[in-house]
Amino acid sequence: MHLLSLCAPFYFNWPAFWLAAGLYLVTGLGITLSFHRNLSHRSFKLPKWLEYLFAYCGVQALQGNPIDWVSTHRYHHQFCDSERDPHSPIEGFWFSHMYWLFDTSTVIEKRGDSTNVGDLEKQPFYRFLQSTYILHPIALGALLYALGGFPFLVWGMGVRTIWVYHITWLVNSASHVWGRQAWNTGDLSKNNWWVALLAFGEGWHNNHHAFEYSARHGLEWWQLDLTWYVIKFLQVVGVATEVKLPSQLHKQKMAFNN
Repeated sequence: MHLLSLCAPFYFNWPAFWLAAGLYLVTGLGITLSFHRNLSHRSFKLPKWLEYLFAYCGVQALQGNPIDWVSTHRYHHQFCDSERDPHSPIEGFWFSHMYWLFDTSTVIEKRGDSTNVGDLEKQPFYRFLQSTYILHPIALGALLYALGGFPFLVWGMGVRTIWVYHITWLVNSASHVWGRQAWNTGDLSKNNWWVALLAFGEGWHNNHHAFEYSARHGLEWWQLDLTWYVIKFLQVVGVATEVKLPSQLHKQKMAFNN
C-alpha cells in the first residue's frame, strides 16, 4: 500500500481524492466505532445487521479481521505498558507505532494464545471474515479499478489505507508518549488533541484507559469525538442501546487527588 501510494502525485484527480476521503470516514469509523468501541469493549449494543455492517467497514481498513484485531487490543489493555503489552512504547516509539506488526512470533510469545475473543468466535459471521479476510479488500480494489481506473485504485486503496493505518497506529504510539494525563491510570496513556482530531476521538486515550467501557472518549465538551457523536445519533434514533458512560463515582476514584 505504501508503494502504491507513491503513484498518487501522478494519478491525482478530484473524484479519486474525494473517494479516498469518503473511504477514510467509512473505514475509519469501521475501526473506531466497530472494532474498538463496539466489539473490543462492548460499550454499546447494535442490532446484529448493523453491528455486522460496521464491522465489514472495519475489514476494509485492511487492519486485519475483527477476531484478531479485538484479541490484540484486549491484550493491550490487560497488559498495558508492561512486558506483555503487544505494542508499548517502552520498547521504542516505532515499535509501538508499526514495528510490532512485523514481529508476530514475539507478539504471540508475549500475549500467549488468543483466548479472549470467545464472544466473537461463537458467531459464524466473524469466523467467516477471519477465514476469508483478504478477499474482501481485494474485491473492493477490483471494484474501484472498474469504476475509476488506476487513480481510484491508488487513492481509494493506497493513499486512504496508509492514512488510516498511521492514524490508528498513532493512538498506540503518540498517545502513549505525548499529551497529558487527566486520570490516574497507572500506565503511559495520554490525551492527545491532534490524534483525537485525526482518529475520530480516539486520541483522548487517557480518558479511554481510565474508563475502558465508555462509549464516549471525549469526556469534556471541548474534546471533539466524532465516533461518540455517531454513537449518540444511533442512540437517539433508537438503534444503539445499553450505551455505557463513566459514573461520577468512578471518575472520583480515578482522579489524581485520591
